[in-house]
Amino acid sequence: MNFPDNLKYTKDHEWILVEGDTGTVGITDYAQGELGDIVFVELPEKGKVVGQGDSFGTIEAVKAVSDLYAPVSGSVIEANKNLENEAEVVNKDPYGNGWMIKLKFSNREELSGLLDADSYRALVGQ
Repeated sequence: MNFPDNLKYTKDHEWILVEGDTGTVGITDYAQGELGDIVFVELPEKGKVVGQGDSFGTIEAVKAVSDLYAPVSGSVIEANKNLENEAEVVNKDPYGNGWMIKLKFSNREELSGLLDADSYRALVGQ
């Protein structure tokens, strides 16, 4: 299982790659493995404002539908439209082409409450 050190993680199994005042968000390798074959992803429109911990969309697998939660507060500046037709990319490449949204932070301080790779690895027992 892969837990890149350059990412921050939530206890709800999302990751965020911080780049200046924006972040790219997706679900972890652990989460996609637990969900199984992903068949559909519903993402927000550009401009949607979310608070930390708010649901920003859903992900549907063969066995379950789950909410996706924002790791930090901000506004959506881009959603990965490729997932509309190729949701299975999340299973194949959760940290690359399987990203979900890009956020512009409204409160950078929230990043300090997220987990590093070692803490997330311990959370999921890896």
